[in-house]
Amino acid sequence: MVDTQVFHSNSALQVTEMAYRKVRAGHGSLRVRDLESEELHTASMELEWDMEKELEEPGLDRFQLECMDHQPVSSSSGGGMDPDLEPIQPSVSPHGRFERLQEDPNYVSRFTRSAPKGQIRNGTCLAKYLLAGMGVFALGLLIGRYAFSKEQVKVEPSADTDVLEKIVQGITAEKIQALQRDFDSLSDLPEESKVKYIAQRWEDLGLKNVKVTNHMALLSYPGPNLSTIIDTSRNQCYLPSGMRCDQPFASTTEPFAFAAYSAVGNLVAEVVDVQYGSPEDLRRVQASANVTNKIALLKLGQFPLLYKLSLLSEVGFGGCLLYVDPCDAPFGNKTFGVTLNPGGNLFSQEDSRSAGRDSRHNLTSLLVQPISASLAKLLLSAPAMGQGRPCISMAMPSASARKIINLTIENQASFKMVHNVIGYLKGKTNPDRYVLVGSRHGSWYEGALADWGNGSAVMTQIIASMTAQTRAGWQPDRTIVFCSWGGTSLGNIGSFEWGKENAVVLQSRAVAYVSLHSPVRAPGSLQATVSPSLKQLATDTQKRHLKSCRGGGCPGPNISSLQTPGDLSFFSNQLAVPTVEFTYPELPKTERAFFLSEAFTPPESSLRDTLDPAFELHENIAKITAEAILQLATDPVLPFYPLDIALDIQNKLKDDLLRRPDLLNMAASLRENSAFFQSEVMRPANDPKERDPAHVRMLNDVLRDLEKSFLIPNPPPGFSRNILYCSSRQNPHFSILKDALDVPWHNSINQSLTLVSGAISSADRLIQSGLDLFENENDNPN
Repeated sequence: MVDTQVFHSNSALQVTEMAYRKVRAGHGSLRVRDLESEELHTASMELEWDMEKELEEPGLDRFQLECMDHQPVSSSSGGGMDPDLEPIQPSVSPHGRFERLQEDPNYVSRFTRSAPKGQIRNGTCLAKYLLAGMGVFALGLLIGRYAFSKEQVKVEPSADTDVLEKIVQGITAEKIQALQRDFDSLSDLPEESKVKYIAQRWEDLGLKNVKVTNHMALLSYPGPNLSTIIDTSRNQCYLPSGMRCDQPFASTTEPFAFAAYSAVGNLVAEVVDVQYGSPEDLRRVQASANVTNKIALLKLGQFPLLYKLSLLSEVGFGGCLLYVDPCDAPFGNKTFGVTLNPGGNLFSQEDSRSAGRDSRHNLTSLLVQPISASLAKLLLSAPAMGQGRPCISMAMPSASARKIINLTIENQASFKMVHNVIGYLKGKTNPDRYVLVGSRHGSWYEGALADWGNGSAVMTQIIASMTAQTRAGWQPDRTIVFCSWGGTSLGNIGSFEWGKENAVVLQSRAVAYVSLHSPVRAPGSLQATVSPSLKQLATDTQKRHLKSCRGGGCPGPNISSLQTPGDLSFFSNQLAVPTVEFTYPELPKTERAFFLSEAFTPPESSLRDTLDPAFELHENIAKITAEAILQLATDPVLPFYPLDIALDIQNKLKDDLLRRPDLLNMAASLRENSAFFQSEVMRPANDPKERDPAHVRMLNDVLRDLEKSFLIPNPPPGFSRNILYCSSRQNPHFSILKDALDVPWHNSINQSLTLVSGAISSADRLIQSGLDLFENENDNPN
């Protein structure tokens, strides 16, 4: 795995060294601001003095003398003065000479005599100069207006708005439906055939440098025989679906009801009800029974599966039967599959050839098997199965005797090639900055049950609409990298392996990842799962979409920074690249049901036909996603909002039991500096004159690297290394702090607090280095 800790620390220092060394304006102490106000007052007095001096300059006297030269000379020997002229006394204003430039109702002139005879000739001279001056002034206005209009044309932004409109108009439901029909026809083909078709399709559309990458990995599959659960008290054998082993079955989903990378073998033991397997649940169970080598009946949800399995293994369980409570989700009585792979290929062929490793392909010591809710009800002796209002959760009655079962699991594994397809839409201004867009070309189920086609169809339609504009001469500012991943369902193998191979490049070049993992899962409201720094982008994009919602009554934007499965996990967890994903998701019935997306359930054939028959939801997702991609790829300043990160941190600490005054002070400092920084970022974002290329590039690097400060080493299993992502809406706090409270042997409270404070401090220093980029540029002689 790539260690990003040194990278993001060094990145902040490098940006600091590159920063301009000028005096910062507008962020000084109160005394500095007082001095600045005094300087402004002094400057205004100097300006008044300069204006008075201008009124006394000889140029005006020369103008008057030149006019006097045209007057007839008097025959008097006493001098050249007209005898009818009286001395002109200076006019007086109570506000001073500078204020006389403005209209003054109290102005009194001491010059009250009638006009002399020679004044007519003086008036003619003045009229000539006045007419000439007005002509020059009018000519200057015309020249200035023309020059200003030319300048306006130059500084107007490029036609990105028109391009966006054309790209969005080029996306239609009919085109997406046709693409999905094509991809669905490939579901029965091997992966090699799929990737060849996708690569050729992308090249035909106009993507450049399309490549297929290959990665060898150990893949886990169901064994030759289905897993079985035998109730020893009745000597009755059951399949994971709850059907009896001696009954014939025609289910096409039964073979897929397995846990990839589970331990294999046989275990005879008591069944123990551990509910959701939280630390509190396990403490309750341990207080009443010895759980060593027992088999846990575990509900999916509430916490990451890998986290709960690690707790079961730590307290001594030998096996685990997974099920979904019907109170949490409507698919509770279905069979499903799960993977225990946290990401990538964790085995090598060299290791497998060594002694003792030929048959080892498990990532846990537990025998893990998913089962249906109906079989769980039988093993629990539960009186109800998700019935009643309110719904009665499944649980083992206290008076019931625990059943003893015989659990047999026969999974197998083999090394196979995993393929990715990578295509580039090269940027014009910053071709070495990447906006990655990813979908997948594989799923847990095969054939008619495969569900990868909708994401691939949406992304291919976006590619087609964008490349149509490139043929007309348009190019994005940053390079857009389109990715189709393989091995996603078994642990995001394709994205992890490609990401690890290119980690050094991606750490400095990737600016965002846009996911199309599974865009339409259920009818309902649109939801965005984003990094905190991209919440504003997602909100603005959704609002523009909701404006066109028909019939009114549209729900507000649904934005969250929740930990989600999928290929984006490598980019958010390992590289801390800001991510965004728009979906129509399956909404759980309860907050406890979060993380049910870890289960791979077979789609209902009827639902596939009725989910989005007109493909309007797919069209909406495609248009919204295309707009987000274009903003990330074309905005001169990246649309990241550091203040949203600071606010998110304060919210996480708000009601946390482990919050400390020093931690709250650090969060407040980060918020203050982030507010200053964001206000400064608006200058080049809104004013093209402020966009010095080198300056904007350094600014974007600060915005891009901000989330890297929040990567931690060795988080609890199943939790993200990026601590900005929370585990559920119900628990928005830092996951590592909650784990330190619940499971103190994982990390001490002080260690966890040190990790959080270090992340906040690192982000604050990076923000300060960003503020240095906006030091007073008036010191620049140019």
